[in-house]
Amino acid sequence: MHESQGAGCRCSWLKRCLVLAMVCCSLGVHGQQGTVDSPDWQETEVPAPPKYDPRRLVTVDMPPYVSVQFGVDPATLAITPDGVVRYVMVAVSPSGSVNAFYEGIRCAKWEVKMYARTRADGDWSIVKTPQWRGLNDNQPSKHALAFAMHAACEGNASASSVADILKKLKDR
Repeated sequence: MHESQGAGCRCSWLKRCLVLAMVCCSLGVHGQQGTVDSPDWQETEVPAPPKYDPRRLVTVDMPPYVSVQFGVDPATLAITPDGVVRYVMVAVSPSGSVNAFYEGIRCAKWEVKMYARTRADGDWSIVKTPQWRGLNDNQPSKHALAFAMHAACEGNASASSVADILKKLKDR
């Protein structure tokens, strides 16, 4: 075989690999269609806020300067067909007060939406017009960003399963 034929073979092989990589990227990290943002994407119907139990929380690691502890109740975790990871995040202050947030993370756009939050009496208060907000926006708390980075998202796709999210949280 001539040296020029070997170089042509390697070049052809490299082109095939690049095409395969581009196809894989267009399908999303896990081959899920819809994980890449599409103009016709629609959020599925959002169920009522689920019941949660502060005794079941799996901790979400926050920076050391954050005194509030955050955790997700595993029973509230869901990955919907539209790629949104929904959950109840519970915040416990150093004084012991408890607040909960029913939220969704859209990994394809790195956005979070709050659907409801608890009132002082513990009942849910539904957000009238919930809006998607960037996870990196100036938000009062960075718990959703930490949850997305550590467990809920794999790049621009939602985690492959609820079990995978929980494993990532517990392994930290």
